[in-house]
Amino acid sequence: MDSIDRNILRELQADGRLTIQELAHRVGLTPSPCMRRVRQLEQDGVIRGYRAVIDPEAVGRSFEVLVSIEVKRDREAVEAFEAALQDIPDVIEAYRLFGSPGCLLRIAVADLAAYERLWIERLTTLSGITEVNSQIIMKRVKEPKGLPVGP
Repeated sequence: MDSIDRNILRELQADGRLTIQELAHRVGLTPSPCMRRVRQLEQDGVIRGYRAVIDPEAVGRSFEVLVSIEVKRDREAVEAFEAALQDIPDVIEAYRLFGSPGCLLRIAVADLAAYERLWIERLTTLSGITEVNSQIIMKRVKEPKGLPVGP
């Protein structure tokens, strides 16, 4: 990956809807070689997809919670827990961690009552759970803007 590829990645992270013509102009290429580079980055798995960034309030999910969960430390319990998370759309991110807690979730729901229902009806009923701790997000201080891609 060279500096032009890194510039392409920077530009696409800032605006994934750029036309090839606009992207080529910004990175100093003509459209044809720019398109080849973008396709190669996609084929190589460097670019894994394109998404719209949605305002949580506009879709009724402005109440966000970080949830730390302890899961029994055996393979079956961890695999069952991770599989069950796939069926809970309110869990928008999930990470298995080294140490304690064993798992960190980011959850987006409408309000505190919706989170309480989720906590009672889904989270605490998952197999292998030994502890659930919730931290309500007061304010998002820094929005995700993409990954740094080097010089």
